[in-house]
Amino acid sequence: MTVRLSDDERDMLDQIAAECGGRSSALKQGLLLLVAERRRQHELAQFVDEWEAQSGPADPDGVASMIERFFSDA
Repeated sequence: MTVRLSDDERDMLDQIAAECGGRSSALKQGLLLLVAERRRQHELAQFVDEWEAQSGPADPDGVASMIERFFSDA
């Protein structure tokens, strides 16, 4: 398989290749991370759909409060 990369993309790959064990390993690890993230997104969407089916839509003010509480840098 051939992966065509721009000069900037090759530079980014080279930045992480050494710590990943080479270019091929860096690409493989990136692919695995992408697939894992997509799976998490899919599972979260399913959870939200099930939640809304059972309990109705989440309260926007409650969601905003949770985001502030758990994801705020402060």
